[in-house]
Amino acid sequence: MATAGSDIILERMMALHPKIIDLTLDRVWRLLAALDNPQDRLPPVIHIAGTNGKGSTQAMIRAGLEAAGHAVHAYTSPHLARFHERIRLAGELITEQHLTEMLQDCYGANDGANITYFEITTCAALLAFARTPADYTLLEVGLGGRLDATNVIEKPALCIITPVSMDHEQYLGDTIGKIAGEKAGILKRGVTCIVGPQSDEGLDAIEASAARVGAPLLIHGQHWHVGREGDRLIYQDENGLVDMPLPNLPGAHQIQNAGAALAALRHLGQPDVAFEAAVTRAFWPARMQRLREGPLVASAPQIELWLDGGHNPAAGEAIGAHLATLPKRPTHLICGMLNTKDIGGYLRPMAPHVDSLHAVSIPDTEATLPAEDTAAAATQAGISASVAASVSAALADIAAKDPVARVLICGSLYLAGSILRENG
Repeated sequence: MATAGSDIILERMMALHPKIIDLTLDRVWRLLAALDNPQDRLPPVIHIAGTNGKGSTQAMIRAGLEAAGHAVHAYTSPHLARFHERIRLAGELITEQHLTEMLQDCYGANDGANITYFEITTCAALLAFARTPADYTLLEVGLGGRLDATNVIEKPALCIITPVSMDHEQYLGDTIGKIAGEKAGILKRGVTCIVGPQSDEGLDAIEASAARVGAPLLIHGQHWHVGREGDRLIYQDENGLVDMPLPNLPGAHQIQNAGAALAALRHLGQPDVAFEAAVTRAFWPARMQRLREGPLVASAPQIELWLDGGHNPAAGEAIGAHLATLPKRPTHLICGMLNTKDIGGYLRPMAPHVDSLHAVSIPDTEATLPAEDTAAAATQAGISASVAASVSAALADIAAKDPVARVLICGSLYLAGSILRENG
């Protein structure tokens, strides 16, 4: 093991459990105990659950805390191009040497026992956080909340639940209420939770969970408000009003994510400098990210090229709403999705704003939806669709027919990751 790099160890970890997802905390508690419980030695934890907006909200909070002079750990998943993206130690991505050391320690302590890839790699992140000084730890839930491998912090400094919508129904339940109840499993007695915009059914489930465990809630629309007025973002709570620039992350949905981040920073007692930095300095790849350089861009230099990894109906709504705000320009999608997603629910909100769709299969991804199925779903959603052998081939076809168009590559974080690797 001493000479193995992180890629080799990660590959070995994939073989420790027959399933990718198997929700339970028993294996995590066992391994953490073998590691001397690093989860009990973390800097103050901000635990973030929700269906949409977790990563963007985390990025904004991190930008705000760092602007206020704090060193911040951050954990997120999945990664896009490299596993190292999941673990940020005191503001910097974990190095290959440090990651390899953490993975080796976890693999050895696990001693070949049954454990999922996400569980053991989450333990590696917690071990790294415990061994590196910092002021805060931002911990993003992987899936759900109640049985997620991150849900091992006895008393976080703060919890956040971003908007809950339909996704991962096979694991979390087939209604918004059931899914929200699973997300609310991160709530802890006496720990305040910032609650982003929710449906009535979702909010009812979160409030019921909070009442059971004794968790105070700060709820959007009740305890804090956020919105756009002209070219400014206006946030207000019991401490007063804050007038700031619009978020640098594109999309109207980033207003509500900014609101949750600002509510968190307010609750943590951060100074004014943190608020503006949260909305102006955050970076979160593959969320309506404009690609401006790299081989793909160079292959079609007049194309306005975008990338987004959203993959559920709520993400489709957000993308459609954002496309509607952009300057008028022929717009085409290059789309690849997983076979577990509601592709019709995802595509329908975008249909009025796009001219065509090129369907692709996601490279090197066993669970990809075949491109032919994606094209058929797009046609059913009212979008003119065809099949392409690859993203590069699709982009070349679009550029040949419509050289100054807007192109959005979308449908999956796995596809987005392959694009970021390909585009360098």
